[in-house]
Amino acid sequence: MNSKRIYILFIFLFLCALNNSFAQNDKQFLGNSAVPIFKNGEAQIVADFKESKSWIKHELWVETSFDTDGDGKLDRMHVFVTRPYQTDSAGLKLPVVYISSPYFSGVAGNKKEYFWEVNHELGETPKPHVQPIVERKDKRPLIAFFHDRTWVPRGYAVVYSSSPGTGFSDGSPTIGGENERLAPKAVIEWLCGKENGYSSRTGNEKIDAYWSTGKVGMTGTSYNGTLALAAATTGVKGLEAIIPIAPNSSYYHYYRSNGLVRSPGGYLGEDVDVLYDFIHSGDIEKRAYSDSVYRNNIIAKNIDRVTGDYNEFWASRDYLLQMDSMKAPMLVSHGFNDWNVMPEHSLRIYERAKELGIPAQIFYHQKGHGGPPPMRIMNRWFTHYIHGIDNGVENDPKAWIVRENDKRTHPTPYKDFPNPDAEELTFYLVAGNPDMGKLQVEKGSKQGVETLIDDVSIKGKKLAKAKKSDHRLLYLTPILKEDLHISGVPKVTIKLSSNKPAANLSVWLVSLPWKGFRSKTTDNIITRGWADPQNYKSISEGEPLVPDKFYEVSFNLMPDDQVISAGQQIGLMIFSSDKEFTLHPKLGTELSIDLDGTFLILPVVGGEESIKKAINTALIH
Repeated sequence: MNSKRIYILFIFLFLCALNNSFAQNDKQFLGNSAVPIFKNGEAQIVADFKESKSWIKHELWVETSFDTDGDGKLDRMHVFVTRPYQTDSAGLKLPVVYISSPYFSGVAGNKKEYFWEVNHELGETPKPHVQPIVERKDKRPLIAFFHDRTWVPRGYAVVYSSSPGTGFSDGSPTIGGENERLAPKAVIEWLCGKENGYSSRTGNEKIDAYWSTGKVGMTGTSYNGTLALAAATTGVKGLEAIIPIAPNSSYYHYYRSNGLVRSPGGYLGEDVDVLYDFIHSGDIEKRAYSDSVYRNNIIAKNIDRVTGDYNEFWASRDYLLQMDSMKAPMLVSHGFNDWNVMPEHSLRIYERAKELGIPAQIFYHQKGHGGPPPMRIMNRWFTHYIHGIDNGVENDPKAWIVRENDKRTHPTPYKDFPNPDAEELTFYLVAGNPDMGKLQVEKGSKQGVETLIDDVSIKGKKLAKAKKSDHRLLYLTPILKEDLHISGVPKVTIKLSSNKPAANLSVWLVSLPWKGFRSKTTDNIITRGWADPQNYKSISEGEPLVPDKFYEVSFNLMPDDQVISAGQQIGLMIFSSDKEFTLHPKLGTELSIDLDGTFLILPVVGGEESIKKAINTALIH
């Protein structure tokens, strides 16, 4: 080879090396530039994280500490990961937003025959219902990627897992059982370095979460939000914050009310076993074992649709009772008009978190089921607690309330919920039915007894709109001269007798006159509540009512924060069976209400002064 060729070859090799060096430097530069960016205390969208085509997506199985499908092996949870490619190309480690769900692989549907029959007398054993077979969706990935689009561009990895007995996860659904707490705990432990991740459902090849910082936040709506709360109650290390949206904090409070068998709104006749059937999309070969052990034994023997009483089964599915080990700060969101997972669920755990000294904020809007806080609020929460940025979120208002005419994205900040300026005021009943009685702050002289006749064929809406009815008792305040702001938990005490040993008891607080078809959710129903008079002593033990004997029943209505407009009247409506929520006994049960022993406690912002202005009446002590 002559010297000229050697020279040319040398130049060629030099240029190749130089080009490779530039390429490596460019790669390093791009990798180093693709890091989370923060502005005004919020994680910003990073251009290099935004391109979804470059995201790394993969699945794995995380081994848990339990076996709930009877195969003698520890259950493994199916996990799906979405993360920026820089977590491989540049060795970038990111915090994780994690969502666990029973819904990722299909559900049974809502055919009437899948639900319990509700057309029977109280205290009767209902007829069995059909058990559906869920057809699992086998196409993968199986996840709805809304969270990917929200969080990955802002510098997070997003992780999903199917809950026990659903999708490609092992195990059995238990609807609030211990395995539904421990399953997400195992996934978080994997994200924090535990070697319990595997490339397949049954194999031994391990997978590490080398791209995770070990800082995890959980979120989700409804059952998904419930699982975030469930994981937090374990106190697992690495779960730094949760944002549960409309979470179910107690399965008793979801399927019962003060001893009464009461369905969640829109799902008349649903119960724990129905929900079990609805989500049981796991391995079909293992379903018979799960059905035998959990559905037909533990669940069937303990849900007690005959009495509706509280027991150890329900206590074990109340996350409020499991919060002592919880450490994760919580931003919880709910709708005041969520009649599925009712607004008490979030208030219970919010108040308990404060008692335990856990940083907590609450967001309430005026609509129904679901509805997350505005992105800026969630972003600040995760930015601080997961990314570790000192943005002062712990000093933000404790409560955010969307006012009646505002968008969900524009809440009003408050010091807390209930509003610290609210005072509980007592309202008394004045006779006047079957037309309408009065609801007033002065306690009148002897008012006697008024009686209603149960007729479940009439919806509560129609009863509230009626000028006259034998099937409800309705008591109205004077027309409000000024707006009246209520905030907190209304309470009722009702002294009643029944001509039968058992009866439904339903209470609505309404704003009248009832507005039309295009009315807002806040225009008519303020709040509601239900109770079993047989449980007048305790929700754990009821007793048959002695006909015509009077009993005092006290219970809370659902929490609310609402401004009742001037020109409206607040109405307390007492009736028996609620067609959309309770069992449907035969028509004709009579409830007699002793008006002198019945009253409403209403939390009014501004207290006596506000009442005086609104109804031109001073309280008499």
